[in-house]
Amino acid sequence: MNLYIRYFDEETLVYSVEEALDFLATLGGVEVNENIRLELEKFMSGSAMYPKHVKVSQRSFFIAIKTTAATMEEFKAKGASQNKPEKAAQKEALANYSKPQPGWYEAKIVFKRVLMNPETQKSKYVDTPFVCKVKAESVQECYDKVLAHLRGRQDIDSRSQYPGIKSDNFEFSYLGE
Repeated sequence: MNLYIRYFDEETLVYSVEEALDFLATLGGVEVNENIRLELEKFMSGSAMYPKHVKVSQRSFFIAIKTTAATMEEFKAKGASQNKPEKAAQKEALANYSKPQPGWYEAKIVFKRVLMNPETQKSKYVDTPFVCKVKAESVQECYDKVLAHLRGRQDIDSRSQYPGIKSDNFEFSYLGE
Protein backbone atom coordinates (compact mmCIF):
# COMPACT_ATOMS: atom_id res chain seq x y z
CA MET A 1 0.00 0.00 0.00
CA ASN A 2 1.33 3.45 -0.94
CA LEU A 3 0.48 6.93 0.36
CA TYR A 4 -0.69 10.00 -1.50
CA ILE A 5 0.19 13.09 0.57
CA ARG A 6 -1.13 16.60 -0.09
CA TYR A 7 -0.45 19.82 1.80
CA PHE A 8 -2.02 22.84 0.10
CA ASP A 9 -0.59 22.78 -3.47
CA GLU A 10 2.22 20.35 -2.70
CA GLU A 11 1.56 16.67 -3.36
CA THR A 12 3.43 13.41 -3.78
CA LEU A 13 2.99 9.66 -3.92
CA VAL A 14 5.31 7.76 -1.59
CA TYR A 15 5.89 4.11 -0.81
CA SER A 16 6.52 4.27 2.95
CA VAL A 17 5.93 6.34 6.06
CA GLU A 18 9.62 7.33 6.05
CA GLU A 19 9.32 8.76 2.52
CA ALA A 20 6.17 10.64 3.58
CA LEU A 21 8.01 12.16 6.55
CA ASP A 22 10.97 13.12 4.31
CA PHE A 23 8.56 14.88 1.92
CA LEU A 24 6.77 16.69 4.75
CA ALA A 25 10.10 17.83 6.23
CA THR A 26 10.85 19.71 2.98
CA LEU A 27 7.67 21.78 3.26
CA GLY A 28 7.53 25.13 5.00
CA GLY A 29 4.98 25.20 7.79
CA VAL A 30 5.22 21.49 8.64
CA GLU A 31 7.23 20.45 11.65
CA VAL A 32 7.63 16.69 11.49
CA ASN A 33 7.37 15.26 15.00
CA GLU A 34 6.75 11.94 16.73
CA ASN A 35 2.95 12.50 16.79
CA ILE A 36 2.85 12.83 12.99
CA ARG A 37 5.04 9.74 12.63
CA LEU A 38 2.77 7.71 14.93
CA GLU A 39 -0.42 8.88 13.20
CA LEU A 40 0.92 7.90 9.77
CA GLU A 41 2.21 4.52 11.01
CA LYS A 42 -1.13 3.77 12.67
CA PHE A 43 -3.00 4.85 9.53
CA MET A 44 -0.83 2.68 7.26
CA SER A 45 -1.14 -0.39 9.47
CA GLY A 46 -4.90 0.01 10.00
CA SER A 47 -7.68 -1.25 7.76
CA ALA A 48 -9.33 2.16 7.21
CA MET A 49 -9.30 3.28 3.58
CA TYR A 50 -10.78 6.74 4.01
CA PRO A 51 -8.51 9.82 3.77
CA LYS A 52 -6.65 10.81 6.93
CA HIS A 53 -6.35 14.47 7.91
CA VAL A 54 -3.28 15.10 10.05
CA LYS A 55 -3.04 18.37 11.97
CA VAL A 56 0.28 20.19 11.59
CA SER A 57 -0.67 23.50 13.23
CA GLN A 58 -3.69 25.15 14.77
CA ARG A 59 -5.28 25.80 11.38
CA SER A 60 -3.62 23.52 8.85
CA PHE A 61 -3.68 19.85 7.98
CA PHE A 62 -2.22 17.58 5.39
CA ILE A 63 -4.15 14.75 3.78
CA ALA A 64 -2.93 11.17 3.50
CA ILE A 65 -4.72 8.65 1.26
CA LYS A 66 -3.86 4.96 0.98
CA THR A 67 -3.61 3.74 -2.58
CA THR A 68 -2.45 0.78 -4.62
CA ALA A 69 -1.34 3.14 -7.39
CA ALA A 70 2.36 2.89 -8.21
CA THR A 71 2.68 6.38 -9.73
CA MET A 72 1.07 9.78 -9.35
CA GLU A 73 -0.36 9.47 -12.88
CA GLU A 74 -1.96 6.14 -12.02
CA PHE A 75 -3.37 7.59 -8.79
CA LYS A 76 -4.96 10.51 -10.63
CA ALA A 77 -6.25 8.26 -13.42
CA LYS A 78 -7.88 5.93 -10.89
CA GLY A 79 -9.70 8.89 -9.40
CA ALA A 80 -10.98 9.90 -12.81
CA SER A 81 -12.03 6.35 -13.70
CA GLN A 82 -14.43 6.08 -10.76
CA ASN A 83 -17.31 7.07 -13.08
CA LYS A 84 -18.04 3.65 -14.54
CA PRO A 85 -20.15 3.47 -17.72
CA GLU A 86 -23.06 1.73 -15.98
CA LYS A 87 -23.08 4.47 -13.33
CA ALA A 88 -23.18 7.14 -16.04
CA ALA A 89 -26.15 5.41 -17.69
CA GLN A 90 -28.00 5.23 -14.38
CA LYS A 91 -27.27 8.91 -13.63
CA GLU A 92 -28.60 9.84 -17.07
CA ALA A 93 -31.76 7.90 -16.27
CA LEU A 94 -32.05 9.87 -13.04
CA ALA A 95 -32.80 12.98 -15.04
CA ASN A 96 -36.30 11.49 -15.24
CA TYR A 97 -36.49 10.26 -11.64
CA SER A 98 -39.97 11.69 -11.14
CA LYS A 99 -41.32 10.11 -14.34
CA PRO A 100 -44.16 7.71 -13.41
CA GLN A 101 -43.11 4.07 -13.64
CA PRO A 102 -45.18 2.13 -11.10
CA GLY A 103 -43.84 -1.15 -9.81
CA TRP A 104 -41.20 -2.71 -7.62
CA TYR A 105 -37.75 -1.19 -7.18
CA GLU A 106 -34.66 -2.53 -5.49
CA ALA A 107 -32.97 0.37 -3.72
CA LYS A 108 -29.48 0.50 -2.25
CA ILE A 109 -28.41 3.46 -0.15
CA VAL A 110 -25.15 3.99 1.72
CA PHE A 111 -25.66 6.54 4.48
CA LYS A 112 -23.55 8.01 7.27
CA ARG A 113 -24.93 6.42 10.42
CA VAL A 114 -24.11 7.94 13.79
CA LEU A 115 -22.89 5.31 16.24
CA MET A 116 -21.98 5.92 19.87
CA ASN A 117 -18.91 4.31 21.41
CA PRO A 118 -20.17 3.25 24.87
CA GLU A 119 -16.68 3.38 26.39
CA THR A 120 -15.82 6.94 25.34
CA GLN A 121 -19.36 8.31 24.91
CA LYS A 122 -18.19 9.82 21.59
CA SER A 123 -20.10 9.54 18.35
CA LYS A 124 -18.71 8.67 14.94
CA TYR A 125 -20.12 8.42 11.43
CA VAL A 126 -20.00 4.97 9.82
CA ASP A 127 -20.87 4.26 6.18
CA THR A 128 -23.85 1.92 6.41
CA PRO A 129 -25.37 0.15 3.41
CA PHE A 130 -29.12 -0.49 3.34
CA VAL A 131 -30.84 -2.54 0.62
CA CYS A 132 -34.58 -3.11 0.25
CA LYS A 133 -37.39 -3.70 -2.23
CA VAL A 134 -39.97 -0.93 -2.47
CA LYS A 135 -43.28 -0.65 -4.32
CA ALA A 136 -43.43 2.89 -5.70
CA GLU A 137 -44.82 5.01 -8.51
CA SER A 138 -41.42 6.46 -9.50
CA VAL A 139 -37.74 6.52 -8.58
CA GLN A 140 -38.37 9.68 -6.56
CA GLU A 141 -41.10 7.99 -4.52
CA CYS A 142 -38.85 4.95 -4.01
CA TYR A 143 -36.08 7.20 -2.69
CA ASP A 144 -38.50 9.14 -0.47
CA LYS A 145 -39.92 5.91 1.01
CA VAL A 146 -36.45 4.55 1.80
CA LEU A 147 -35.46 7.79 3.57
CA ALA A 148 -38.76 7.95 5.47
CA HIS A 149 -38.23 4.37 6.64
CA LEU A 150 -34.65 5.01 7.80
CA ARG A 151 -35.53 8.29 9.50
CA GLY A 152 -38.44 6.62 11.30
CA ARG A 153 -36.41 3.78 12.78
CA GLN A 154 -35.76 4.00 16.53
CA ASP A 155 -32.32 2.38 16.22
CA ILE A 156 -30.96 5.04 13.83
CA ASP A 157 -29.73 8.29 15.37
CA SER A 158 -31.45 11.40 13.99
CA ARG A 159 -28.02 12.96 13.30
CA SER A 160 -27.32 10.34 10.62
CA GLN A 161 -26.75 11.78 7.13
CA TYR A 162 -28.36 10.56 3.90
CA PRO A 163 -27.16 10.99 0.30
CA GLY A 164 -29.16 12.81 -2.34
CA ILE A 165 -31.06 10.96 -5.03
CA LYS A 166 -28.39 11.85 -7.63
CA SER A 167 -25.53 10.71 -5.38
CA ASP A 168 -23.33 7.72 -6.13
CA ASN A 169 -24.49 6.41 -2.74
CA PHE A 170 -28.03 5.80 -3.99
CA GLU A 171 -28.67 3.09 -6.58
CA PHE A 172 -31.86 1.52 -7.82
CA SER A 173 -33.11 -1.15 -10.19
CA TYR A 174 -36.59 -1.31 -11.62
CA LEU A 175 -37.85 -4.86 -11.04
CA GLY A 176 -41.18 -4.52 -12.87
CA GLU A 177 -44.79 -4.56 -11.80
